[in-house]
Amino acid sequence: MRIGDLARETGVSRRLLRYYEEQGLLRPARLGNGYREYAQADVAMVRHIRSMLAAGLSTAVIGKVVHCVRDTDELRVPSGCPTFIGELRRERARITETISQLESSRRILDAVLDTAPRQGEDASREAAL
Repeated sequence: MRIGDLARETGVSRRLLRYYEEQGLLRPARLGNGYREYAQADVAMVRHIRSMLAAGLSTAVIGKVVHCVRDTDELRVPSGCPTFIGELRRERARITETISQLESSRRILDAVLDTAPRQGEDASREAAL
């Protein structure tokens, strides 16, 4: 199938499919005229890539583990591919740390915002006088 067919079937733009190829996430065959030729397995691969992106993985990380993913419809942890499990654990730890930092930022903002209404009310009263 051609890139337009893959784009229609997956809902991913041609431009993004080319980007996935540049990142080494997709490896379509090339026809004599230079056109990309995608296999049916690439449909599942694009869906897996999208799932991994939605889970917060970068394309660099996906590039390290994409070889572990097979052409099934469901994304599963493959047996015999410790790289995949290790990368997922590292990414999960990174995401957990990011969440912790964001929660801390939210607490600081909440503390500042808790004082804002009082300051706003005081300013309104002073302006009215």
